[in-house]
Amino acid sequence: MPRETGITGRRYLLKGGAVLSMDPSVGDFARGDVLIDGKRIVAVGPNIHAPDATIINAAGMIVMPGFVDTHHHQYQTALRSFLSDGLLFNDGLPHGQKNYLDYIHFRITPVFRPQDAYLAVLASSLSQLDAGVTTVVDTSQVAHSPEHSDAVIRGLQEAGRRAVFVYSPGAGPGNIFPNDLQRIRSRYFSSTDQLLTLAMGGEVFDPAWRTYWQIGRQNGLPIVTHVVGSVGQSTLVEQIASEGLLGPDLEFIHASAVSEASWQAIADHGVTVSIATPIEMTMRHGMPPLQNALDHGVQPSLSTDVECTMAADLFTVMRSTFTLQRALINERALNGETNLPELLTCRDVIRFATVEGARVARLSNKIGSLTPGKEADIILLRADALNVMPLNNVPGAVVTLMDRSNVDTVIVAGRIRKWRGVLLDLHLGLRANLEASRDYLFQAAGVQRELF
Repeated sequence: MPRETGITGRRYLLKGGAVLSMDPSVGDFARGDVLIDGKRIVAVGPNIHAPDATIINAAGMIVMPGFVDTHHHQYQTALRSFLSDGLLFNDGLPHGQKNYLDYIHFRITPVFRPQDAYLAVLASSLSQLDAGVTTVVDTSQVAHSPEHSDAVIRGLQEAGRRAVFVYSPGAGPGNIFPNDLQRIRSRYFSSTDQLLTLAMGGEVFDPAWRTYWQIGRQNGLPIVTHVVGSVGQSTLVEQIASEGLLGPDLEFIHASAVSEASWQAIADHGVTVSIATPIEMTMRHGMPPLQNALDHGVQPSLSTDVECTMAADLFTVMRSTFTLQRALINERALNGETNLPELLTCRDVIRFATVEGARVARLSNKIGSLTPGKEADIILLRADALNVMPLNNVPGAVVTLMDRSNVDTVIVAGRIRKWRGVLLDLHLGLRANLEASRDYLFQAAGVQRELF
């Protein structure tokens, strides 16, 4: 492995891989090279001559941009799979007794200590790096105190990947949101030339959301909020539009079960959208609004949401997105419709997970494609592995065949973070500490852990 990667003047060449650049102006190469100097991509193409660069053999690999997860509650990692069978909330319909709002939001989140948040964010970040997710929008709803926010940011920093920290209200006692914003901003986000960036949370189910949005906009921050029609927000976007408060600085998460007029307003005002396809299907948010977005010219990004219910890798989300949209359109075709939307392609959903993810995270100038001048957030995926070989179609292999076991090498801002299948700088004792945190959280919340 090249030493001291990510430092200006240290050059290395990813050589001989199948390059999926996701930039039409660059193109794709059945056998191509990517030259990296420090943290930036210098060149992409076949047979790059760079005698001063260290060669990394990428033969048998797919070389592509790292995945971008535009909505993930990373602080919940110690609760993985706890709510696998649960719904979003108790809506009075069948099956809603065990649900996210009652258990995770109202019972367990309030008892989080700063160290619980730190461990969860660090573990989740490293786990996603291992799965090729080089960027996350961390919707961190655990800002009970300055110490909680510091702990989350510390976890993000130590993980060494790119992240958008969404400063959000906590659910614990003594919640000081949004009064800690200026301290956080000056202490951690004074520079734009770093892996961490800042966004403002402002949930529309909170009566003070207008104030939060105003504060975010006064500070030039993007605003991230959940919108779910099934919890009574089906026409809320219309109301927000009527107040003149929509804009391209907004990221709407889910946007499921909202009205036609809402989608038109989203499109008209350039609002960005993050869809968590498998979570929305399993937790009764409403049908993932993939076609609603596409019909209105809105290109969605993809997200993992909560690990208490579903895996946080983009292979799962891409495959769910691909199969769901095609199932719905195919069913319409079988029922006799002829004027149908296009079926999603594998390249489409990869674009959602890379290019569109970077756009929604407000990082398109830095990442999302293998474009010379951008920062080198790159993954190498094993196409010669038993579950993929022989390679016949690159986008198809990524979406329909691969999983996290195919992630061979992960690079963030030119720095190699995973090498030949092994995650680097893994923290000793992380599993034991996370298990202890889990035990404390369940006990403090008075929730029984049911192993079977």
